[in-house]
Amino acid sequence: MRRTLRLQIAVLVVRAVNWASPRLGRGSGTVAGGSVGLGIAPRLLESLADRRTVILVSGTNGKTTTTALIAAGWGEDPATNDTGANMPAGQVAALVRSSSRRAVLESDEGWLGASVEATQPAVIVALNLSRDQLDRASEVRQLAERWRTVFVSDRAKHSVIVANALDPLVVFAADGAPNVRWCAPPTSWTADSQSCPRCTNPLRRSAERWWCECGLAQPASTSYFDGDDAVIGDVRIPLELALPGSFNRGNALVALTALGEVGVDVTAASKRLATVRAVAGRYDVRCVDGQPVRLLLAKNPAGFSALLESIGSDHDIWIAINARVADGHDPSWLYDVPFEILRGRRVRCLGDRRFDLATRLWYAGVDVDVGESLVPQTDRVIDVLANYTAFSDLLAESQPC
Repeated sequence: MRRTLRLQIAVLVVRAVNWASPRLGRGSGTVAGGSVGLGIAPRLLESLADRRTVILVSGTNGKTTTTALIAAGWGEDPATNDTGANMPAGQVAALVRSSSRRAVLESDEGWLGASVEATQPAVIVALNLSRDQLDRASEVRQLAERWRTVFVSDRAKHSVIVANALDPLVVFAADGAPNVRWCAPPTSWTADSQSCPRCTNPLRRSAERWWCECGLAQPASTSYFDGDDAVIGDVRIPLELALPGSFNRGNALVALTALGEVGVDVTAASKRLATVRAVAGRYDVRCVDGQPVRLLLAKNPAGFSALLESIGSDHDIWIAINARVADGHDPSWLYDVPFEILRGRRVRCLGDRRFDLATRLWYAGVDVDVGESLVPQTDRVIDVLANYTAFSDLLAESQPC
């Protein structure tokens, strides 16, 4: 795509605004410039993505971490928006910052169609679909229908789709697409796919697979785990990660599969994945008045479920919940989180909606302590689980240890 004068001016404006934003205390410079640039040149993202090899990553949970893992595994510093700015403005800002011919971009689930159309990706990663902020976002089945339209469209006909075979909603979305690589990342969350997304009849499940009488069923995966080894096609890799949890092993499996589709040696890439210890503050150990805490982001029932299963019994647990615009104003989703896992442990409740959280934990039979802020309380490791704005608040209030 020829870079017209309008497009050249838009790029300069993006750089100027994103340089000025943090210096004027108006943000981190990952979105504002992109928004202004798109206002000047609506096809700016298409222009910036032209002649780059692009991997798009989307899903309800794990987008930012998987994007960071792909970026690390690819090497040579690809352009990326792994801070979580996952709409077109953030994608524009990421591409303006880098001259790399490689790009791995996180995309909001609802914006995936627009991202595919603008970037013409080599690979589209479809992680998962589950309920999230339903007071301001589409029902999850509506998203699956939209994804399905994208995956079978002309705009995605040259893309390889790396899809989660264990998620019926993702399988429904990718079913019929011409180029799919099925992965089996570990997951225990099935509450958002109890009925068939094709015919609405109840899904049947065994220990190995799921299926429906209408014919929709779990496809055979070419990427999966065999014990501690990741198997990607005919390559077996002893996978070791610094990031915690089986869900991050699943993110790594998907990341390596995507990298293999753009010609990367997945064995070499797996060693680079092991260097990732924190992602945009997630999993990082920070200090509050000298007290080390590990920050964990969870924004919906599926995300909380995965994190709760990964926390060691020797760790103290604090949970911070807000219900601001970025979080969704309705905190009733807390009643779908399996907090019963925490029975027998004491949890400190923080955030704007700490009393709502404490009530939910009381119903779950969990001992609670309600606080207004982080204070040093223990010599044990503290894991702090927080949703979007609560996580941002904690990140701002803490310092590197």
